[in-house]
Amino acid sequence: MTKVKMLWGWAVQTARLMVGVPDYDNYVAHRKAHHPAEPIMSYAEFFRDRQNARYACAKGRFKGCC
Repeated sequence: MTKVKMLWGWAVQTARLMVGVPDYDNYVAHRKAHHPAEPIMSYAEFFRDRQNARYACAKGRFKGCC
């Protein structure tokens, strides 16, 4: 991979994390490498889980982002 592609990938990932878009590909890679016997959530399940964790919706403490 060229240095430009590597930097671009890093920049895109950083920007997504800054606006709250979780990185599903990294999640899948981590699960396969470190937890191979456990199931992997679908993208929809993963996204819902990350949104609930970020906004604490399931605990009834919705605060929004600010």
